[in-house]
Amino acid sequence: MSEMNQTWVLRQRPVGDIKEGDLELVETPLEPLKDGEVRAKTIYLSLDPTNRIWMSDVDAYLPPVGIGDAMRGGGLAVVVESKHDGFQQGDVVNTGLGTWTMYPTLQGEGLAKLPILPGVPLTAYMGPLGATGMTAYFGLMDIGKPKAGETVVVSAAAGAVGSMVGQIAKIQGCRAVGIAGSDDKCKWLTETAGFDAAINYKTEDVGAALDKHCPDGVDINFENVGGQIMDEVIARLNDFSRMPLCGLISTYNATGPVPGPYNFSNLLMRRTLVKGFIVIDYFPRFPEGIQQMAQWLMEGKLKFETDVVKGFENAPASLSRLFEGKNLGKLVVECSPPPA
Repeated sequence: MSEMNQTWVLRQRPVGDIKEGDLELVETPLEPLKDGEVRAKTIYLSLDPTNRIWMSDVDAYLPPVGIGDAMRGGGLAVVVESKHDGFQQGDVVNTGLGTWTMYPTLQGEGLAKLPILPGVPLTAYMGPLGATGMTAYFGLMDIGKPKAGETVVVSAAAGAVGSMVGQIAKIQGCRAVGIAGSDDKCKWLTETAGFDAAINYKTEDVGAALDKHCPDGVDINFENVGGQIMDEVIARLNDFSRMPLCGLISTYNATGPVPGPYNFSNLLMRRTLVKGFIVIDYFPRFPEGIQQMAQWLMEGKLKFETDVVKGFENAPASLSRLFEGKNLGKLVVECSPPPA
């Protein structure tokens, strides 16, 4: 095994888009393991819009990553050395809320070993059985509270969270309408993921398309994007609608003030429940969500895609795929070959 570790370190806070020099790849010697510790080699690194939030010095749900500190992020890794009785070489683990590092040193206590499910690939633990799957599940089921026959609209619908939201909505007997940024994504949503309709916001009039595909209005708006798209959906909400507020990805690279919804008053007139949430709110309930999602997955009720970028060195540059709408499904960096 290599005696050197590699870690992405935050050198300066990005202004707008992430640029070269904001993060630096640093090599350091590996320290000997202490009792109770496990050393793993990163297989997949998770790339998420929240990575961009953590780089900014803003008041958020977690403190920002400090200048000179390792970039925060989660992933899957394989154990290469263990001084904890519960783990041995070859075990695959979820690193939790760790850092962008090639050889993380992890505390064995509380570390999660991945269960092996028949026919379920490792990448599922980055998507439907990972944090993004739990975001979709709890955001829709706990806040949205879907009822059969209702209409659910989800923005960034071809992303890791949005694609699961629409499919869970269908399982609950709802009409699912997705908003995405290309014809290929829209085709995947309707033909593979089973959405009732998909709107290409880059080529269609979103308001007119919503009128066409949501003739009875919108009961649940699962919001991932914000901005003008959110305004169009808010204008079509039904009385006593629900709006799980998961993300506002269109604003994360903004360099100036971001306006709020222009038709905010409609939330009052429609008596809409708006609730912002972060997936870590649901950590204690993850086993419940994973059990249900795994059942649906093994029953063939959930389809998912993984957008894999190879090479740990490509992690920072690959984040832009999220903000340019280039990814289909869960975006990950493959840092080392998955175990056979």
